[in-house]
Amino acid sequence: MNKPVIARAYQKSGVDISQTTKIKSDIKSLVKKTFTPQVLSQIGLFGGLYELKRSADSGKQKVVLVASCDGVGTKLNIASMMNKHDTVGEDLVNHCVNDSLTLGARPLFFLDYIAYTKVKSGVIEQVITGLAKGCKNNECALIGGETAMMPDMYKPNEYDLAGFIVGIVDKDKIIDGKEISVGDKLIGIPSSGLHTNGYSLARKIFFKDNKFTVNSRLPGLKTTLGQALLQTHKSYFKQVYPLLPYVSGIAHITGGGFYENVERLLPKNLSCIINKSTWQVPPIFKIMQKYGKVSEPEMYKVFNMGIGMVLFARPKNVDKILKYVFKSIVIGEVRQGNWGMRIEN
Repeated sequence: MNKPVIARAYQKSGVDISQTTKIKSDIKSLVKKTFTPQVLSQIGLFGGLYELKRSADSGKQKVVLVASCDGVGTKLNIASMMNKHDTVGEDLVNHCVNDSLTLGARPLFFLDYIAYTKVKSGVIEQVITGLAKGCKNNECALIGGETAMMPDMYKPNEYDLAGFIVGIVDKDKIIDGKEISVGDKLIGIPSSGLHTNGYSLARKIFFKDNKFTVNSRLPGLKTTLGQALLQTHKSYFKQVYPLLPYVSGIAHITGGGFYENVERLLPKNLSCIINKSTWQVPPIFKIMQKYGKVSEPEMYKVFNMGIGMVLFARPKNVDKILKYVFKSIVIGEVRQGNWGMRIEN
């Protein structure tokens, strides 16, 4: 097995990935006690699978609901620093849509949760504007949510944002990585930036340690630092959904970077090689690594490094995917072995 990558710089920013992983492991038994026969998934996928009951005389395919929830994290701090809140809602919807997409689902509806103590006039309306835009672009309905004013819970002008999505997939079309096999190619699809992960480390590097501001212009960036950090999390639904019959697994590169999200899909006794020289890492990641003095392995443990989604596909299907998905590239291959994932030049 490969030696585990420890995110030391991320720990110093206040986020301990290993502790989060341990907590998830510790609560698995508690969660499993609540399962009914309709639950088809275990904790650890990008979403939960729940099969809808059907009447005995129904000839329709078995339908499964796919549910997922997430947040925007401390990217919200960047939005507050820039006084621009109309994109974080879209970030949230796209993140959740991508998570459910990894299981082959089409989104149905979305609910949000916004909590705050006191915010400036119009902030919540901006957030909802982004949520509505994200839902409309992903063809799902924003059917409700909760807006909670909580005295003393947050600092003035701070708020938290979370979302919950429900999608649908036929039972025989679920994508859970079990079909991944030796020789499958890994196809990377470009990200638009940090998406919604790693912002605690990014904020520490740029604003605490190096005293930059959101208006700073750093060599290599075509925009201000704030604009680069606030780039909207990309949705892959419209590009990838038509290609689902040609893929054997999908990894959304979110919290935990490549190591957490690609490795968890690999079936027993299968591993994979990723060749990082196959794509150009965007400047924002190189700048963070430079100013933060972050090791390269940790960069791939925390950030997406310019690849927001990875598709596993049989060699015969690769050309179809590359032709359809703009700027997609082959970045790796599945191999026999139980050493997990290895990133090479």
